[in-house]
Amino acid sequence: MQTIFGAGSLWGTPLTDATGAAVAVPSPVQFGLSQEISIDMSFDNKLLYGQNQFPVKAGRGKGKISGKVKNAQVNGAMWNSIFFGQTLSAGIANIKQDSVGILIPATPFTITAGAADSLVAIKIPDAGTWATDLGVVTAGGLPMKRVTAAPATGQYTVSAGVYLFAAADLGLKVFINYGYTAASTVATKSSVANLPMGYAPTFRADILLPFEGKAVTYTFYSCLASKLTVATKLDDFVVPEIDFDCFADAQGRIFDYSMSE
Repeated sequence: MQTIFGAGSLWGTPLTDATGAAVAVPSPVQFGLSQEISIDMSFDNKLLYGQNQFPVKAGRGKGKISGKVKNAQVNGAMWNSIFFGQTLSAGIANIKQDSVGILIPATPFTITAGAADSLVAIKIPDAGTWATDLGVVTAGGLPMKRVTAAPATGQYTVSAGVYLFAAADLGLKVFINYGYTAASTVATKSSVANLPMGYAPTFRADILLPFEGKAVTYTFYSCLASKLTVATKLDDFVVPEIDFDCFADAQGRIFDYSMSE
């Protein structure tokens, strides 16, 4: 008797990008650390009635196949290939949330986000470059107000990573949060553009459900992702979820399946 146990494995092979252009050399990506994979197949049944209570004929109408995968491993190649289908590039675009703090120094009352830590500077991680201000808070958690020039008590200005504070705030401990960019051969980033309706990447989905030396496999030849959910939790792992629908490819194929029995 063949049975199925566990979450199984799912691979997505990109077919087209968001503009509909065929992917020249498709690179399959696995949905790593899968927690759940579900496939729902349904049809509309059309029933023919006469004068009596029950139908005398039944026919099958429209069909639908939808899928869902929850996987804990995240990577830019998978999200871009399956869901966004736009330009993916190497590099870091990250946020530094300060949990250490630094004291506002004496004249000229500036703190610089730069290459090294000191009494008047904070080090940007990954040998990066300051990109955007995300606010300054005091040790008591109060946000300071950003102004364009001549900051007064409780205010600051910032330009190109150089933060200027009021002389009256000398010695105040502040926490500086900011975004930065950096070079990387591993990290990936993308800027998602507002494309016309109808534009979306497509992919092939291959599913393996093994147990006790036997397996059930599916190949869905054309799929279109409809939803990406990233829900965070306190004191738990984040498990993103991708929903998708399946449709016929250019050869009219919907899916293949195989079982050991």
